[in-house]
Amino acid sequence: MAASSPMKPRRSFEEGHRRKFLIVVDESQEVESALYYAASRVQRSSGLIVMLYVIEPSELQNWAGVRQVQIEEETTKAKALFRLFRRKLGHAGFEVVETEDVIREGRTGEEVNKLIAEDEDIAILVLGASNDAAGPGPLVASLATARASGGFAVPVTVVPGQLSLAEIKALA
Repeated sequence: MAASSPMKPRRSFEEGHRRKFLIVVDESQEVESALYYAASRVQRSSGLIVMLYVIEPSELQNWAGVRQVQIEEETTKAKALFRLFRRKLGHAGFEVVETEDVIREGRTGEEVNKLIAEDEDIAILVLGASNDAAGPGPLVASLATARASGGFAVPVTVVPGQLSLAEIKALA
């Protein structure tokens, strides 16, 4: 779908649709804050979590064999992260929360926008912010840049990384 195409209307509350909370999965610690917040919201209001893993382009893009190996390795890593986060949800008391796994290739901000444009049930993008003094983390910073350059068609919730699971559950 082209960037200039109109955004599909959100349908998450219509019959036959379910509200989806989108989180971007990587190996950073802040993902857990977003995951637990989204799971708490799902438990309180129904819906499911979409976990998106984006395989970023490599500098070795011209070497097809190397690129294919990278894609296979990243896909394996993504599936392992999805399993890990589902286990963490179960251990945190969210065993009934459903998840949907999505793996995309491209730039993270662009792929987030494309997925939101394609899936009319995605209602909220949930990000975890790093509690590092250096800033909110590369994902929040990069998506803030993407936001400024075109915006998202759904609300964005940024969850502070220093919150405990109990604090997140109380806020969600």
